[in-house]
Amino acid sequence: MGVQLPKRPVSPWRRLALVSALGSGLLLLTSCSAEVRDEWKRGAMPEPATKEAWQILEFWQWSWVVALLTGALVWGLIFWVIWRYRRRHDDDVPVQTRYNLPLEIFYTIAPMIMILVLFSHTVRIQHDLTEIPEADHTVVVVGQQWSWTFNYVDEPVADGKNVYEFGTGSYIPTLVLPVDESVRFELHSPDVIHSFWITGFLYKEDVIPGRVNEFVVTPDKEGTYSGKCAELCGTYHSRMLFNVEVVSREEYDAYLQDRIEAGFVSDDVILGGKEATTQAGLESDTTEGGTE
Repeated sequence: MGVQLPKRPVSPWRRLALVSALGSGLLLLTSCSAEVRDEWKRGAMPEPATKEAWQILEFWQWSWVVALLTGALVWGLIFWVIWRYRRRHDDDVPVQTRYNLPLEIFYTIAPMIMILVLFSHTVRIQHDLTEIPEADHTVVVVGQQWSWTFNYVDEPVADGKNVYEFGTGSYIPTLVLPVDESVRFELHSPDVIHSFWITGFLYKEDVIPGRVNEFVVTPDKEGTYSGKCAELCGTYHSRMLFNVEVVSREEYDAYLQDRIEAGFVSDDVILGGKEATTQAGLESDTTEGGTE
């Protein structure tokens, strides 16, 4: 028989510290701003800015729900086993079980079912996002070392010409899109692999030399969003930034007209090279659109 030691009384100061810690945690959670609480609900994902992005957000959220439930189940079973089969005061070793066939079948089949469900949803969403339907607008995007060129093609306001915008290492270009109208992006690169990523769209696509990747989105919320290259593409990779403005159709048409009046019009699509300042930002050029 083991000797049972008397229980040590809990100090009032320890209880006070525990209550204070719990109270501070609850106060911290309740004092978060509405924006922070929304970020927690989205799992730290940006707020979707296109109709297609909602599929990605919902899949992301449910993946976290499944992961948390799985973690709670596993950790719950671990702590239950630790408590249920702990060594007693009589020092007897708990009964050892070599195998449990139903349990082994469960922890083999259950993960397979989870993976198959997640895989099926991944394939469905990927199919929806990579489908290329007819779009209202087409923007030919060029990712070059180290900036971006945007060609607005098939626009009536351009009078048959191509309106474009390009940046340099010292000038961040802006991509303007109309709200609630679908846009098809054609991605080109004259040098190395880049990655076209608009964070609010929750989607990115590689920009590969010799290959034209495409995707279609429909921006459904006006606002300003950030864009960047998500592929390490060279020394000045960090300069490959751009802004995205989702505006009304009237503002979109006015923007194209302003570009035409400013002379940013070409008979051909600009696919990199001298006009797009392929190795931009190495000079002292700070003029809008990279012009000297």
